Amino acid sequence: MTEHVAPALDYDSGLLSPVRVGTPVEAVTGDTAWLQAMLDAEAGLARAQARLGTVPAAAADTIGRLARAELLDLAALARAGREAANPVVGLVRALTAVVAAEDPSAAEYVHRGSTSQDVLDTGSMLVARRAIAVILPDLDRTAAALAALAAEHRGTTMAGRTLALHAVPTTFGLKAAGWLELVRTARTRLAELADRLPVELGGAAGTLAGYLEYAEGAGEDYARRLTETYADELGLAVPELPWHALRTPIADLGAACALLTGVLGKIAVDVQVLVRTEVGELAEPAAVGRGRSSAMPHKRNPVLSTLIRSAALQVPVLSAGLAQCLVAEDERSAGVWHAEWLLLRECLRLAGGAAHLAAELAEGLEVRPERMRANLDLTGGQLVSERIAAVLAPLLGRGTAQELLNRAATLAAAEQRPLGAVLAEQPELHGKLTDAALAELLDPANYTGAAVPFTDRAVRG
Repeated sequence: MTEHVAPALDYDSGLLSPVRVGTPVEAVTGDTAWLQAMLDAEAGLARAQARLGTVPAAAADTIGRLARAELLDLAALARAGREAANPVVGLVRALTAVVAAEDPSAAEYVHRGSTSQDVLDTGSMLVARRAIAVILPDLDRTAAALAALAAEHRGTTMAGRTLALHAVPTTFGLKAAGWLELVRTARTRLAELADRLPVELGGAAGTLAGYLEYAEGAGEDYARRLTETYADELGLAVPELPWHALRTPIADLGAACALLTGVLGKIAVDVQVLVRTEVGELAEPAAVGRGRSSAMPHKRNPVLSTLIRSAALQVPVLSAGLAQCLVAEDERSAGVWHAEWLLLRECLRLAGGAAHLAAELAEGLEVRPERMRANLDLTGGQLVSERIAAVLAPLLGRGTAQELLNRAATLAAAEQRPLGAVLAEQPELHGKLTDAALAELLDPANYTGAAVPFTDRAVRG
C-alpha cells in the first residue's frame, strides 16, 4: 500500500475547522492578512517618525507604498521565522530589500529603532481590530433576528425545562429575549475592547532607547509623542506603558472571544435540545445538501448549532492559554510571547466563524408553536402544579395543599391520567373549586408569570 504524504508546506485550508471556513473572519486572520498587518505596522511607524521629523517624508512614502504582502514571498518568510523564532526578522530583511531595489536611501529607514515584538504585537492588534470589525455586523444581524423572534413569540407558550425535565410554563419569546440579552452583552464587550487595542512601541527592552537614539535632539517627550503619533497613524489606542511583558491586551482578547463563543454556544445548545426528533419545537434553516448524514438519508443534522457549539468548547481552552501567557518573565519573554500567536488567531477565527453562523441560524430559525403546545400537554397538567398549590394554600393551608398536590401528582403519573381528573376526585376540594376554575388553573398559557413584560422590555432594549 502506498502512503501519500502531504507537502512539507501545506497552507491551512480549514479542513479541520469548518466553523470558520468561508466566513468573513477567515480573510482577515489568514497568513497573508497577518503579514499585511505587520507591514502596515512598519509603514505606520515610518509615517509617524516622518511626521515628527526623524525620518524623511519621501522615505516614509516609499516604505508605505512598498509594504505590500504580495511583494514578499510568504513561504520563504515562514521558513525564515524558524531561524529567528519569529517572522519579523525575515520580514524586515525582505522589506528592506524591496525598498532598496527602488530607493537605497529609503531602505535605511525601514524598521528604524524598532524591534520584532513592536511590529508583531502592533500587527496583532490590527488583525484583532479588523476581525472585530467583521464580527460586529454579524452580531448585529443575530441580535436583530432574535429581537424579531422574541417580539413575534412573546406569548407563545412552551414548557420551561429545569434539570432536563418539564418545570413550569414559559414563552419562546422570553427564551429568545434571553439569547438577545446575551448577544448584546458580548457585542458591547467586544466593541469596547476594539476601542482599547493599543499599539506596541517599546524597543529592545521597553525603554524606546533605539528610537530615541535615532531621534537625537527631538526632545524629552519624543517617546510619548512618537507613541501617540504611531497610534494615530494606525487607528489604535495609546498604551500607558510598553507592554512587551504586560500581556493584558492579548489576554483580554482571548477572554472576550471566550465570552462571545460561550454566549453563542448557549443559543446553539438550546437549539440542539429543541430540534430533537421527540421534541421538535424548533428547526434549523433549511439549505440544499446541508446536514445530510453519510449513512442515514432521512437525517438533516443541526449543523449550524453543532459548529457553533464546537467553537464554544474550543475557545475557552485557547483563551486559557492566552491567560497563562500573562506570566511572562523579565522585559521580554522567551517562549510566552511566541506561544500566543496561534492561540490568538484561532480565538479570533472561531469567534468570527461562530458569529457568522449564529446570524444565519437566528435569521432562519423555524419555530413550531404547535409542537410546543403538544409538549405542554405531555404531563397532563402537572406542569402547573406549582400554581395550583399556590391557589389552594389559602383555602386548605399550605401544608395540606402541598400534601394534596404531591399525592395527586403521584397518582396521576402512576395511572397515566390528567392531573385535573385526579384533583376533581379529591374530597378536600369539593366546594372549593368549580370545574371551570380548575380548568383555567390547568391551562399552561395562563401561568407564564412576567414572561411577556420581560420579553417586551428586552425587545425595546
